[in-house]
Amino acid sequence: MDLEFLQSVDVQILVGAAVAVLAIVVGAAYLFSSRKPKGCLDPENFKEFKLVKRQQLSHNVAKFTFELPTPSSVLGLPIGQHISCRGKDSQGEEVIKPYTPTTLDSDGGRFELVIKMYPQGRMSHHFREMRVGDYLSVKGPKGRFRYQPGQVRAFGMIAGGSGITPMFQVARAILENPKDKTNVHLIYANVTYEDILLKEELDSLVANYPGRFNVCYVLNQPPEVWDGGVGFVSKEMIQTHCPAPTPDIKILRCGHKAMGGHLDALGYSQEMQFQF
Repeated sequence: MDLEFLQSVDVQILVGAAVAVLAIVVGAAYLFSSRKPKGCLDPENFKEFKLVKRQQLSHNVAKFTFELPTPSSVLGLPIGQHISCRGKDSQGEEVIKPYTPTTLDSDGGRFELVIKMYPQGRMSHHFREMRVGDYLSVKGPKGRFRYQPGQVRAFGMIAGGSGITPMFQVARAILENPKDKTNVHLIYANVTYEDILLKEELDSLVANYPGRFNVCYVLNQPPEVWDGGVGFVSKEMIQTHCPAPTPDIKILRCGHKAMGGHLDALGYSQEMQFQF
């Protein structure tokens, strides 16, 4: 057999093998990169996460940053759900309370909790005592609501005090997803201006997503110069700042259970309402 022919066949075999190997490598790389990272949460067992940063935002509010195992690790919390945190109160007794992180899985490597620490709060005591290097016991995810992109045309949100955190989580997930065109209308009520949590972040969302995210701040004790709502959240405020009741909208509430009566009176069916 001709030597030149054999050499040609050998070259063709080598080239074919190289192409096949390359295809396998590229395919494996694509599958690996497109695979959603496994979350760090366990719904049945508490896991420990290290506190790596504590930032005091006001006299009774702090942001706690917890480290995940690697910089690319994700918490794995579905949008609209929360985690259970375990600690000890001032008497040394165990206490468990739900919280919603202000970070998303897209942040990676960490999760953050913005906590308002009440004088008599049992879990508040635990967070007041936490220092960088301490560990927090966390279990999850938990919750009945799970947001999916395009689920509704618009959300109306009514939040009070620390009830802003699940709303902020949902709003961020919607607005930062370029494929999600859902609009968000938020009414956020507090006692004083100093009680408003995440105001800088909320105002940034308003500026970055004009027309898609709107906020009405309501204060029971407003400062002398104030252009927001005054008093308690009323039917008139809901009519003005929330989308009208239609089948393709939903109202989310957190911290304002009494608002259910206003919503019923305005024609928002129970199917349109969700209380965190």
